[in-house]
Amino acid sequence: MVALPGVEPGWSCYIDVPSSAPVDGSGVVNRWHYLDNASSLASADTDLPTLLCVHGNPTWSYGWRSLLSEGAAAGYRVVAVDQLDMGFSERTGRFRRLTDRVTDLEDFAVAAGITGSIITVGHDWGGVISLGFAHRNRDRLAGLVLTNTAIHHNDAEQIPAPLRAALHPLIHRWGTQHSKAFLSITHSLAQPALPKDVRRAFEAPYQTSARRQGIANFVADIPASPNHPSHAPLKEIAEGIRTLDAPALMLWGPKDPIFSDRYLEDLCRRLPHAAVHRFERASHLVTEDADVAGTLFRWLRAQPGQPGQPGQPEKPENSGKETPDDDGSFTPMWHHLDELAAGATAPGIATADMGADGAIKRSLSWQQLAASVSALAESLHALGVRRGSRISLMVPPGVDLTIVLYACLKLGAVIVVADAGLGVRGMSRAVKSTSPEFLIGISRALIAAKTFSWPGRRISVDPLPKAQRRLLSVETSIAELTAAPTPAQTSGAITPTADPDADAAILFTSGSTGPAKGVVYTHRQLTGMRDTVASTFGLGPGHGLVAGFAPFALLGPALGTTSITPDMDVTAPRTLSAQALADAAGAIDATTVFASPAALQNVLATAPDLTTEGRGALSSVRLLLSAGAPVSERLLTSLQEILPKASLHTPYGMTEALPVSDIDLEHIRSATADVLAGNVAGAGNGVCVGHPVQGVNIVLSPLDHTGTANGPLTSDVQVTGEILVQAPHVKDRYHRLWLTQQDSARNSGWHRTGDVGHFDAKGRLWVEGRIGHVLTTADGVVTPVGIEQALEGLPGITMAAVVGVGPAGTQAAVAVLVTDPPITRAGLAAPEVAAAARSAAKTAGVPLAAVLTVRSLPTDIRHNAKIDRTRVALWAERTLAGGKVQRL
Repeated sequence: MVALPGVEPGWSCYIDVPSSAPVDGSGVVNRWHYLDNASSLASADTDLPTLLCVHGNPTWSYGWRSLLSEGAAAGYRVVAVDQLDMGFSERTGRFRRLTDRVTDLEDFAVAAGITGSIITVGHDWGGVISLGFAHRNRDRLAGLVLTNTAIHHNDAEQIPAPLRAALHPLIHRWGTQHSKAFLSITHSLAQPALPKDVRRAFEAPYQTSARRQGIANFVADIPASPNHPSHAPLKEIAEGIRTLDAPALMLWGPKDPIFSDRYLEDLCRRLPHAAVHRFERASHLVTEDADVAGTLFRWLRAQPGQPGQPGQPEKPENSGKETPDDDGSFTPMWHHLDELAAGATAPGIATADMGADGAIKRSLSWQQLAASVSALAESLHALGVRRGSRISLMVPPGVDLTIVLYACLKLGAVIVVADAGLGVRGMSRAVKSTSPEFLIGISRALIAAKTFSWPGRRISVDPLPKAQRRLLSVETSIAELTAAPTPAQTSGAITPTADPDADAAILFTSGSTGPAKGVVYTHRQLTGMRDTVASTFGLGPGHGLVAGFAPFALLGPALGTTSITPDMDVTAPRTLSAQALADAAGAIDATTVFASPAALQNVLATAPDLTTEGRGALSSVRLLLSAGAPVSERLLTSLQEILPKASLHTPYGMTEALPVSDIDLEHIRSATADVLAGNVAGAGNGVCVGHPVQGVNIVLSPLDHTGTANGPLTSDVQVTGEILVQAPHVKDRYHRLWLTQQDSARNSGWHRTGDVGHFDAKGRLWVEGRIGHVLTTADGVVTPVGIEQALEGLPGITMAAVVGVGPAGTQAAVAVLVTDPPITRAGLAAPEVAAAARSAAKTAGVPLAAVLTVRSLPTDIRHNAKIDRTRVALWAERTLAGGKVQRL
């Protein structure tokens, strides 16, 4: 046997196993090879279950080596088999089908002396076999773990194209047995590519055509049609696992070209109690691409009765009760909508859209909005939308989205909202990760859905021409469903009731700090957000809201406020002009404006174009809210000139919890004065975001010298740490990101935000940056925001990013600046710019090793303000190393 990197020599074992498989005759004994870490265990703990790992095709037990190593450290026996005709096990010369292989595994477990409880672990076709074993041996089953696999395929659809190719008569034997094509293609799916010695180890058992016959037979046993011999046994297993109640974990590589998210979705429906984690960058060989072993054993430690800190299993998806059960204090999101529709004596605008001509393009009264919502809810119910159905909404904020959103909430459907600012790739990841049953969108979104094979039955916003409708597989439109519901659709088939603790929404983060995460809110948590916003800012019936920020466009009816969307592209905040904002404010006599910092920058830049009427409309605004990224005092002071009567607020929060704290311009100035006077301990070094809003608790987990937040929770002054939040409106969990959720909630009852900051002596919170952007220098931990603010205060500097370059613990601080006027060529800053930057940074207490200038910094699309510092750091490191200066 060749050298096997990562495998202890004592783990490789052989055993003779008497067979009871149907394919073998009486008295047949087969020789098995397997890996067993029993020799590495300090002592045998018979109370712990054994992990029985089953590989797929064309891998072998070597693929589970990380589990054997991690299991030895954790005290678990891990046994990874080479299935017969595979790996280094015997080539029997007999065609083994699914039923044979499940029986084979049972025979092996007996022969290997695995007498206690078992946790099955499977990948690829080995996932099916492990589930067959679990189904037959549920009395011994302590848990089951699945990585990329499938247990069911819709007979009306074709199997994935790579498998169709592998089964084609002209390709099958050549591709799977007579050549290494199937073997090589599978190994090439690893991301990143497998090291050469690891790839050699994977190929070691399959060097000759004779030794690859099992690969060919495995492919041939794929039940691609209902008349295949293994189709009925597969269906039996698929239906049988629905009643398995053992703890379950699914670890998935979503880049897999074969076992896509639709197979994960099917497994989740059959095992709804399972914990799920999608490793966003992983593919088919997920154990090679991601830390499957570490995640698996962390999950095991979280199971009741297992060694280590006990924890709670992940909340099952859509686990709300069928009927509401509450203390009476809960009011659903549509409470104000129905109340105002029933009690209004005048039409009164509820929601409206602005046109490019500065006039209202479309509006609905409260009665019209309520009627449209009810009609659409009935129609969607007739189409098959039910409680728990996931519906992807790809509709710009405005009247249409308002109708659709509240209709879905009334039905108990789960809305999925992924900002178009994520880009096509980000949108694809988001949509596919949630596997929506329906997708409602504008034409551009439906074209993308067709192009990128997004899941879900298609519904357009407006009626489409027949040819386009057919091409995009669109069933109907929102306009049709709300305008002319059939008698069956208006017969009161639904009764709008919200289960407070059922899932209501999956809202995706901006993706500015990594792949966008789906944030799950229950109905209770959404209404908690509504109530916190209402109490913090005094918003409710009688107010008018101009929503230049997508999330707040949806809160209007929930708050009972008249809401209007200005003429802008909400996916590009900088498209909001001062006149468009003024037109919208004047149209509804708005009292409140909510816009992102990037939108407000453009409002300020276009303020000279305001008409007299526009200035008058803005002078009536009483409240301005801006969130999503830091807002400078300088920007707010300038905005005060065009919003003279408005209280300017910058609430702090995130997709997972908004708002968390709040501060207005007056108190920002007070905080700045405290910094300059130096008479308040902890004032400075970051952005002051004020005090927690009502119902919110905030604490810190102090950073150690490595930049890790592992200190005991505290609210002490001048201690820098990760910010933790506790509130009724904090998200329920992350969607199918079990590990991410565990990290964010490892302090029970608290959400770890990933932001770092400190409290000052007046109890104000200062945000200093993201924990992933902390610099670890030889002199200690450095947070970036305070230095960046000092740099952005210099004349001619419009944006700054401070990043660490070099090994952790000895990083050098490097400033990357955007200037006005912009530079013509990126690279080292001009001497005078560098000198000013070094002086400013030194005042902030941090020496700069280098100062670079660029034309622009990479920011997220949603806010146009959150800097991708990870990307900036990589660029700075390459540039300073003497490489070709590339565009950032």
